[in-house]
Amino acid sequence: MADESGRTLVCSVLFLDLIGYSKKAVAEQHETKHQFNSALTEALDLLQRRDRVIVDTGDGAAVVFLGDPEDAMIVGMAMRESAGRVAMRLGINLGPVRLINDLNDQTNVIGDGINVAQRVMSFAEPGQLLVSHSYFEVVTRVSEHYKRLFVRVGMVQDKHVRDHDIYLVDDDIRIGEDPIAPRGDAAASRAPAKVVDTGTALMISGGSRSSVEAALREQVAKGASALSVPSQVGAKWYASCTHPGQKQVECKVENVGLKRVITGPSRAAVAEKVSDLVSYGAKLVGDIEEVDGRWTAICDTQR
Repeated sequence: MADESGRTLVCSVLFLDLIGYSKKAVAEQHETKHQFNSALTEALDLLQRRDRVIVDTGDGAAVVFLGDPEDAMIVGMAMRESAGRVAMRLGINLGPVRLINDLNDQTNVIGDGINVAQRVMSFAEPGQLLVSHSYFEVVTRVSEHYKRLFVRVGMVQDKHVRDHDIYLVDDDIRIGEDPIAPRGDAAASRAPAKVVDTGTALMISGGSRSSVEAALREQVAKGASALSVPSQVGAKWYASCTHPGQKQVECKVENVGLKRVITGPSRAAVAEKVSDLVSYGAKLVGDIEEVDGRWTAICDTQR
């Protein structure tokens, strides 16, 4: 791809991070990286196309897909299945990258597309695959069926004070499964719900409403506050709540005609409330700004 150097493209980027790699002995690092490289080669072999750039990051890799956006999801889900033997976190973003030639005259990539993929990955728990809002928006336009793959986690903020709206790829779906087909059996529906710490909240998922409600009640009894009631997505049920004992940051929403005025003590809290309103069809008017010591945003609810 030497003739491609210097071009800026909008690409899907899969970023993979080996957990605890730097703390391993050299011999363990060698074996872990060998297993990781073998798994990545097998995952990439699922694709017919070769239009990609692989960047070795030392404790993982970044794969930039120059073609179809689904390629990143296919490889990401395949690699997630390898997380049982090689502990890793995964993130996908769609954004601009620039192709360059490095000191060894090999094709490398730089740019916001790869930077955001790394930050999205940083919010993942071991074995989780998260995607950015930009990737979600594009891949779900390719096929309506893909919407069943994702569960919205919500707004998170990285160490650079940049907000990201992220989505979890359902970890009960495997490569080759139809995302719209019914999943699970009676035993699965009776299994306890799973509680995952997303950093800003707890995400509860299970095969039945009763299992999710039970897990939610357990967290509320410990001092958590429910953020969403149990709702069904595909064949699974989901709910979310704050961390037990965590002080909930509340925002005030006032109705002014067809507009909603949102005020709160922090930009992140207001951004999260705005995101909830936008998901129901509202539109943010202007920017989120600090007014008289309170962060303020205005949403237009006219459709």
